[in-house]
Amino acid sequence: MKLGTPAKLFLLVLTACAMVLAVNGVVGRYLFERGFLGYLNEQGESRMREVLPQVEAAYDREGSWDFVRNHNEVWFELMRPTWVPVAGNLRAPPVSDQTGAVPRFALLDLQGRFLAGNPQATLDAIKLPIAARDGHPVGWFVMIPFEKAIAAGDVRFSRDQSRGRWVNGITSVLIAALLAWLLSRTLLRQVGGLTGAIHRLAAGDLSARAARTGDDELGRLGHDINRLADTLEDTERNRRSYMADISHELRTPLTVMRAQLEAIQDGIRPMTPETLATLQRQVQQLGKLIDDLHDLALTQAGALAYRSTPLDLDAVLQLALDGMRGRLADAGLQLRAIPAAQPCPVNGDERRLQQLFANLLENSLRYTDAGGQVVVAVQRQGDTVCAIIEDSAPGVDEDKRGRLFERFYRAEESRNRASGGSGLGLAICRNIAQAHGGTLHAEASALGGLRVVLTLPVRA
Repeated sequence: MKLGTPAKLFLLVLTACAMVLAVNGVVGRYLFERGFLGYLNEQGESRMREVLPQVEAAYDREGSWDFVRNHNEVWFELMRPTWVPVAGNLRAPPVSDQTGAVPRFALLDLQGRFLAGNPQATLDAIKLPIAARDGHPVGWFVMIPFEKAIAAGDVRFSRDQSRGRWVNGITSVLIAALLAWLLSRTLLRQVGGLTGAIHRLAAGDLSARAARTGDDELGRLGHDINRLADTLEDTERNRRSYMADISHELRTPLTVMRAQLEAIQDGIRPMTPETLATLQRQVQQLGKLIDDLHDLALTQAGALAYRSTPLDLDAVLQLALDGMRGRLADAGLQLRAIPAAQPCPVNGDERRLQQLFANLLENSLRYTDAGGQVVVAVQRQGDTVCAIIEDSAPGVDEDKRGRLFERFYRAEESRNRASGGSGLGLAICRNIAQAHGGTLHAEASALGGLRVVLTLPVRA
């Protein structure tokens, strides 16, 4: 059975807590036992120091160790704690032997030979020197160090501490399990909300949104999902608008053509050269629209072929002007070209840049009133090159200029649609400019019409 992410997270947190507690328990047990044995040895040594004066006094009284050699009853009598209060000078009571230290005591002579007590004792054990009345050493009082608790009270204390550690560990694991479960449930709720929103988006419900749960990683993920949903919704809205616009633009010339063909078929209109010319214009308009749609699709998808070469932008613009001078003059428009004051080197595709300029000039030709003028110029400004094409009235309102580069958009009340533009030229121009790493924007012209500015980076 596959575990879900919350279950994995629960087990991960629980395992991590259990491992930490296990390590803490082992280390704690080791440190406790080490400290407790140290405490027992210190207690034993204190007991030795308490009994030492009695041993020294017995040696001074007898003059040798013969009185205790092989006489364990005398040795244990010496080890018995005594407490004799003296008026005006009360001594502290002797340390009791509740730790079981006395059986670990032994008496060795000055050469380390066993005399009494525990026969396993050696000079490597804990030892105190025994001195006679005149101060010269006469033997050693030793104690075998504790390696484990043996007294009933000590064993019980150690066992209680061990039991307490187990209880503490189990309680901590249960608390950790509860916290891990709560954390996994909280994350499950948050992740469930995100996955639910994603599933709805995948199913086509573009109105689905993820609830913001905070400023953590999941909260930011929810914000990104909502941004994605907004983008998808805008894309779908634009797609529907695009399809509606295409249908509308194709329907107009097709309707005219169908009406004229039906009129010819019914004998209402004779087949004359004028009728054929009208049909040919409609076919050409339809072909131009289809070509523009194809170019727009290529530029938007980044699939339009570009061959970047070193160019002078002013020279490219002059080539585009050469193909438009006659048509501008025929339309009654005055063309004024301001030559560049210095070289304007750029990297670009000459054919696509000429297409861009041709579309912009075509736009001025179609929408500028007769008797007006078109002014073009190329300027180098720092690390950019700007190509400017502006025309005279009519102009475009400020609130509509930002939409001029949208496909099929026409400011119909100010720029005449009767000239037959597809509404795609400026959108194609913007895509070509962006493909060259530049920008294209429109602003009001001092001549009363529109001023379009192309900005490209200077060739390095």
